[in-house]
Amino acid sequence: MNHERMNDQHVLAAQLNALISQISTIIVGKKAQVEDCIACMLAGGHLLIEDVPGVGKTTLAHALAVSLGLRFSRTQFTADLMPSDLIGVSVYERSQESFVFHPGPVFAQVLLADEINRAGPKTQSALLEAMEEHQVTVEGLTRPLPAPFFVIATQNPTDQLGTYPLPESQLDRFLMCITLGYPDRASERALLAGTDRREAIQALRAVMTPPQLVEAQKAVHKIHASDALLDYLQALIAATRSGRWFVEGLSPRAGIAVLRAARARALLAQRDYVAPDDVQSVLPQTIAHRLVPTAGAGRGRVEQVRAMIEAVALP
Repeated sequence: MNHERMNDQHVLAAQLNALISQISTIIVGKKAQVEDCIACMLAGGHLLIEDVPGVGKTTLAHALAVSLGLRFSRTQFTADLMPSDLIGVSVYERSQESFVFHPGPVFAQVLLADEINRAGPKTQSALLEAMEEHQVTVEGLTRPLPAPFFVIATQNPTDQLGTYPLPESQLDRFLMCITLGYPDRASERALLAGTDRREAIQALRAVMTPPQLVEAQKAVHKIHASDALLDYLQALIAATRSGRWFVEGLSPRAGIAVLRAARARALLAQRDYVAPDDVQSVLPQTIAHRLVPTAGAGRGRVEQVRAMIEAVALP
C-alpha cells in the first residue's frame, strides 16, 4: 500500500513539474508567478492578476486552462456588461412552447474575467455568487456550475481611465492576487524572437486531466500542518490585527486561505508537511489585497506584508 502511495506521489510530482515547465514556455522568465498560479488552483482558489495591459495576463490564464484540460471561457468586462451577459438568459422558443435557458460564459471550468474592474456593481454581485457558492441563480432557479470551477480575473491599475476599485467583499473571494511585471531583458528578447504566443497556446497539450486536478486538490488537504506551524500562522494573523501594520486585520476566512495556499506550495515542493517558508512565500500574494496599510506607512501593501514577516519571530 505504501509502495502504491509513493508511486502516486511520484506521478503527481512529474505532472506538476511538466505543468510548470509547459506554462513557463509561454510566460517566459516568470516561474515564481507561474508556480503561484498553479498553487492557487491546487488550493481550489480564484486568482486575480493585477498589472498594466500587455504583459501576458490573458495569455497566462488561457495557458493554464489548456494545460489542465479545462473548458475555457473569456468575457471582456465593460461598464455596460449585464449579469445576463455573464450568467445566461431564458429565451422563449416557439418550437418547444416554453422558455429555454441559454447558459452564459460563466458555465465553464475556467472563466477569464478580463479587466474585471471595469464592470458595474450588479455584474460584480452576480460573479460573487458564482465564486463563493459555485452556482448561479437565474429567475429564481439555482444552477450549479461545472467542477472544478475557477475564476481568473485580470485588473488594470485603478488610476487608469474607466476603472473602479473592486469592493472588499469581492477582493476577499480571490485566494491570491499576483503581478506579472515587465519581463527581464533576456525573456523579452525570447518573446520578440519567438513565435506568436497565440499560436504557441494552440500547440499546447493537456498535461493533466480535470479528474487528476481534483485528485491533486485532495492531496493538498492531506499536507500536514504541525502545531508549531499553526502557532506561527496565528502570530502572523495577530500581527495584522495589532494596528501597527494595517488598518484592519485578517478575518478567520483569510487565515484559512493562507493555510490552503501554503499547503499547495508544500505539495509543489514535493513535501508532505507545511514549512514556515511555505507560509512566508504565499503570504504577500494571499493577504496584501485584503489589507490597507496604516497611515504614514510609506510602503505599498506587499512591502508592508514583507516588513511584517521580518518582524514576526519564527516558532
